[in-house]
Amino acid sequence: MEFSSKLIEKAVSEMSQLPGIGKRTALRLVLHLLKQPKEQTVFLSQALLNMREDIKFCENCHNISDTKVCEICANLSRNYKTICVVEDIRDVMAIENTGQYKGIYHVLGGKISPIEGIGPGQLNITTLIEKVKLDKVDEIIFALSSTMEGDTTNFYIYKQISDSKIIISTIARGISVGDELEYADEVTLGRSILHRVPFEKTFKNN
Repeated sequence: MEFSSKLIEKAVSEMSQLPGIGKRTALRLVLHLLKQPKEQTVFLSQALLNMREDIKFCENCHNISDTKVCEICANLSRNYKTICVVEDIRDVMAIENTGQYKGIYHVLGGKISPIEGIGPGQLNITTLIEKVKLDKVDEIIFALSSTMEGDTTNFYIYKQISDSKIIISTIARGISVGDELEYADEVTLGRSILHRVPFEKTFKNN
């Protein structure tokens, strides 16, 4: 792709680094910004800078937050004894949109994936195990995507906490195997939360 401006080329190159954005889409976005008032680009740039500089991770659940403790963990009406284990903020948002879950979350920040070089030590697993050991939990709900990486992560955590007396469950398989949680419709995901099953059954029956 030939550019008449090095400035445009640089902007397109940076924009195309975003997921799902190819060079043509990036060029369309850059040209759109050029047609808009300069202030709009300034507002966009400032919003992105503020996000990078001021964003925090909840010290309790590792969810992305504007404050040290996220709004969900700070909500006294939530059930602090039930923890839903998810991959990232997109899954928190998906489950919250169902309106069916009243516990809190634990965001792992990814899934175990040897191919990508991601091991247990790179995820927020240790803090989850500590919560279990400190008797702060009655139930752990696994809500990772139904992929090989998700199942591997579930099983690894299960082995770390299986000696405890807490309930260990997983969302019902209303979610198709191989699907990412964030793409599930709200009704299906809500039912999967409500009709969760004991985690042991998911591998002992196989």
